Amino acid sequence: MQNVPTKRLPPVPMKNAVQQNLAGGSFLTGKCVVDRSTKQVLKRIRAGQIAVLSHQDLDETAAVELIEKNVSAVLNARPTFSGAYETKGARYLLEADIPVFDLRHPSDFRRFADGMLLWLNEGTVGCWIGDEPCSLASIRRLTWDLLNQRWKVAKANRLRKFLCFAENTWNHALRDLEHLFAPMAQLTLRTELAGRDAVIVVRGPHYKQDLRQLRPFIEHVRPVLIGVDGGANALLAMGLQPDLIVGDMDSVSMEALRSGAELVVHAYPDGRAPGERRLQSLGISALRFPIFGTSEDAALLLAYEKGARRIVVVGSHSNMIDFLDKGRPGMGSTWLIRMWVGDRLIDAKGFHLLQTPVVGGEAPW
Repeated sequence: MQNVPTKRLPPVPMKNAVQQNLAGGSFLTGKCVVDRSTKQVLKRIRAGQIAVLSHQDLDETAAVELIEKNVSAVLNARPTFSGAYETKGARYLLEADIPVFDLRHPSDFRRFADGMLLWLNEGTVGCWIGDEPCSLASIRRLTWDLLNQRWKVAKANRLRKFLCFAENTWNHALRDLEHLFAPMAQLTLRTELAGRDAVIVVRGPHYKQDLRQLRPFIEHVRPVLIGVDGGANALLAMGLQPDLIVGDMDSVSMEALRSGAELVVHAYPDGRAPGERRLQSLGISALRFPIFGTSEDAALLLAYEKGARRIVVVGSHSNMIDFLDKGRPGMGSTWLIRMWVGDRLIDAKGFHLLQTPVVGGEAPW
């Protein structure tokens, strides 16, 4: 990992000073968007604004979306990279030349509100009261040196972390096994999957790039398109109509909800479905699918049990880092379901890295 010198920020700016780029050596200032939910920040933030989060060990997918939003800085109430495990979100932000700051005292998060015009120097973040600069909190900038130190700790902890993860996965797999497939017989879809190919799009690492690479396959084969929560938004952004949307519905756009796709709400095994409340408030009906595990698990199992010929999954979560990034200390249900559906599963995660064009003739599908 490269060791890039940290650009320095001068002391407190004047309110009427002209904002310049950090690369020019000036202070950093900008309006902020504040939320404990990173998903909510990503929905509202605009280019040039400061993202104020409460997200320990920022995951790769969220970091990429912050970069795509062209934020001017990230201010986090919790360590953006703690060194607990080898997550890449913070590194992506630094590589994109986006300054990252962590609050020294997480409780200071409550001092921030949407729309505040903030200023930041190397150790302090503040706003203005009238024309006077006012300090809000002490901060620590995440430098390349600090990130490299924590990365070494994360690498040293990998085996211990993996053993805990594997044990948790095994214990939950044993607990969930007998209940995993019971709900399938009760779910009747209008979307016909039997004998057709299905493409499942999950909001995971590099899902947008992989989906773009799959565009020729989608146009040629015309598979059933299944969006898992925010994955439905990615389909629409590419001009593709989702046939089925599965998930908690928390990050599904209004456009996707009203697109005509069949909706399946992922519920807890006891039948509770918090995501259903949003749909009810909008007057939108949906099927309820109670199952252990993630919405991605639910979509995979649904496609398999309803007879999909091949199941291509984009943006999947399939390893320890993926699941730790999601705040899950194990992957019991995912492990079981991947073994169950594996004879028809094609995991297109990282497919964009191949980028091998078809020269002459037809594509193999």
